[in-house]
Amino acid sequence: MSETFDLAIIGSGPGGYRAAVLGALRGLNVVIIEKADWGGCCLNRGCVPKKDWYHTARTVAAQRHFAGRGISGSLSADMNKAWDHQKDVVTEVRNSYLGYMKHLKIQYRHGAASFRDAETLEVVTDDGTETVQARHTIIATGATASVPAPFEAAPGRVLTTDMLFDDKPPAGQRVAIIGSGVVATEFAWIFHHLGKDVTWLSRSKPLSGQKFSPQALGTLKERLAEDGVEPTRVKGYEKVEMSDDGVTITDTEGNTFEVDWVLLGTGRTPHTEGLNLDAIGVKTDGRGFVKRRPTLQTDVDNIYVIGDVASEWQTANHALADATIAVENIQNGNTREQDERFVPIAIYSAVEMARLGMDEDDAEDEELEPAVGFAAFETSPRALGQDEPEGFVRLIGDMDTGALLGGEVIGADAGELIHILSLAPDRDTALAWIAKGQWNHPTRAEEFLNATETLASKWNLKSEIFGL
Repeated sequence: MSETFDLAIIGSGPGGYRAAVLGALRGLNVVIIEKADWGGCCLNRGCVPKKDWYHTARTVAAQRHFAGRGISGSLSADMNKAWDHQKDVVTEVRNSYLGYMKHLKIQYRHGAASFRDAETLEVVTDDGTETVQARHTIIATGATASVPAPFEAAPGRVLTTDMLFDDKPPAGQRVAIIGSGVVATEFAWIFHHLGKDVTWLSRSKPLSGQKFSPQALGTLKERLAEDGVEPTRVKGYEKVEMSDDGVTITDTEGNTFEVDWVLLGTGRTPHTEGLNLDAIGVKTDGRGFVKRRPTLQTDVDNIYVIGDVASEWQTANHALADATIAVENIQNGNTREQDERFVPIAIYSAVEMARLGMDEDDAEDEELEPAVGFAAFETSPRALGQDEPEGFVRLIGDMDTGALLGGEVIGADAGELIHILSLAPDRDTALAWIAKGQWNHPTRAEEFLNATETLASKWNLKSEIFGL
């Protein structure tokens, strides 16, 4: 008789891997199924290699302060060698990842999975077809890069971000970055500091779909401009022509842009192909996202869905957070619900940016009265000593209760600092928790304390936050 697993996971990206590891650590018998590269998009073509390149770009960008520090010389980057470095990092992480799964006795199958029924998967591998029985399944199949018309993906000429890290970058100095979202905003700046001549084309203002404050977006705009990285706004694209000499992009107003190659940062599409979801009653919406409840269950109670295939946020952070909730709910009777707004997001560009929770409009929509606390890095001894005083901490509290409603941090190490908010014991007491904390000095983290104290004093929340 074949083995029945407590949990089967389809997809090995950050959400799938996290669910497998957490499930095993909590005592479940787990199998994980992956049809492509172990580690999914994040490890192989997303956040891991991109952040490797971001560190290189930051190192190069720091030379603008060399003279003032008495440092001589200049730096330049080679994208091909940078590509080799990220590949080494990805390989090391993947080997560690597979080794840890083996240590935890997580079984894995390399093949394409589809549902036969709610507790049976059919997995097609190079060696044939295998049936996998599982009491619960988590769908974590991620998403694939979108290619909007009139663009067509073409190796060496028009690349998606998936293609960027599959092979070494194409030859040519002139690169067009297409898009206004997170990926385009990050890569436009990174490519500039990796030595490319960047033409950044966007139909919207950078990050206009995000909930960062006007102050945050203004800081980003200023820092991009200081580095000579600014988007060219277009209303649309008429045609894209490829030749041996490169790519010519014509917009709907007749303007032409000639480059050697193009990188598309134009979003991702949920990946559900071949899963046979309709046959078992798991539904998708009009855009292809798998429908789910706040408990992360699909329309079929024992099947859960996490990450990019279900979440409009499409970040590794959301996939990881989803994985924790899904595994807990499998074991604890679906008692926990996901509020995606309070999963931190981070952006790595000319200035690092991170946020979570509500903005003022969200708060008012929920009939809450927001109170704002602000602390700038321009007076921080640590930030001044780093020659990176731009940015701030901005917190939003509830005027009636002193609860944390949201917050953002703009500036160096924002992606690390946002954990001060995301790891608070609970949102009701988060600001009071910060106010009672003990802090290292001088640090950027102290500005969370300053912003909290300013909020308490300015909005007469001394009782709620200081306990007076």
